[in-house]
Amino acid sequence: MQPPGKARHPLAAAATTLVALAGVVLVWHLLTAEWGVISAARFPTPLEVGLAVQQIVVEGYSNGRLYEHVLRSVGLVTMGFALASSVGVVLGLAMGASRTVEALVNPVFLLLRPIPPLAWIPLAIVWLGLGNGAKMMVIFFAAFVPSVINSYTGVRQIDKPIFEAAAMLDVRGWRYWREVLIPGALPSIFTGLRLSLQASWTTLVAAELVGAVAGLGQILNQAAQDIYPAMIVVGMISVAACGWLMTLGLVWLERAVMPWKPR
Repeated sequence: MQPPGKARHPLAAAATTLVALAGVVLVWHLLTAEWGVISAARFPTPLEVGLAVQQIVVEGYSNGRLYEHVLRSVGLVTMGFALASSVGVVLGLAMGASRTVEALVNPVFLLLRPIPPLAWIPLAIVWLGLGNGAKMMVIFFAAFVPSVINSYTGVRQIDKPIFEAAAMLDVRGWRYWREVLIPGALPSIFTGLRLSLQASWTTLVAAELVGAVAGLGQILNQAAQDIYPAMIVVGMISVAACGWLMTLGLVWLERAVMPWKPR
């Protein structure tokens, strides 16, 4: 085992990931194609998934090629996540810093918090139809709650002496936010952002199962109707890959903003 706190070399981490993925594919191939433990009707072989990938990349499937579906879904997630996290972080910081703001906002937030994001889909369709606006509304509510909660928690976890020092030095206004609230709450804020991003992808796929023209959720919906297991797996892998890459981007941003944090 590596010593605690010592970062792994990027190439070593990448090699470990590739070996793990190769092992998963090998076991998958053995269980489906070689040994027949899992029938092809229940789960496709790696070769069938590869052919499905070739089909959607070259010929297209469900109103578009793979890159078109990816761009549509990634665009919706990015816009919904950015809007929700921006509003959620500011509101969470304000609630954590001010008892007055908390008293005014918290009752409404506590009413909205238990509502599952997918429960907003019918209302979003009634208000905004089947277009992108309805999907962004659902993503907003999915990403909004974790951002608020973790930003609020981050402020409340700041050590009391820091607030006392800020008061003694008469740190106020934007300077108070920039030098006290935001730096102190950053670790918790980024935890909330990761949860919000995950919730955004989960909600988008569910929203695209209803009334979408294109998108990764539409691939899954159409493949289920066509009883096309290989294409279902392609859709699932695409969602996982997009979510993973966006999470890596968030990790890179976190390291850039907080270079002092151990890796």
